[in-house]
Amino acid sequence: MSRLKDLSHIILFCQYHIVFVPKYRYKILKGDLGKYVYQSIYAYTERARCEVIELNVQVDYVHLPVKVPPKGFC
Repeated sequence: MSRLKDLSHIILFCQYHIVFVPKYRYKILKGDLGKYVYQSIYAYTERARCEVIELNVQVDYVHLPVKVPPKGFC
């Protein structure tokens, strides 16, 4: 799969690497809360028409590389 997305008149690559960290890196993202964060991120990215490359929810951080389409072309 190509890293670039091509539309009728442009070629684009817009990717963000997002890391969420709780205050003081408390280990709170485990069990039901970790599952809730995982499901919430997927629900929000589907609504925003973003493509999740990888989602890794650890007990003290969330690692999220995501491709974001430009708002004028969707």
